[in-house]
Amino acid sequence: MSMTTNAQPPRPIVTPCVKVCAVDGASGYCLGCRRTLPEIAGWARLSDAERDAVMAALPDRPDPMAALTAASQAPR
Repeated sequence: MSMTTNAQPPRPIVTPCVKVCAVDGASGYCLGCRRTLPEIAGWARLSDAERDAVMAALPDRPDPMAALTAASQAPR
């Protein structure tokens, strides 16, 4: 017996992940995507609207890489 369904595979979840996964201890933001650990851990469980809100907030978050670069270039 053959079952025919028109079920579509789930669509991929949009993510800002760039595979640079390290969280800056000072800011709490991932060095690659600027999300927090709770945002990263719960990403798959967030609604589309919640993910959209986080994505919209990312450009306004401080760049943790800039802070690390500045700290490493500071005179000692």
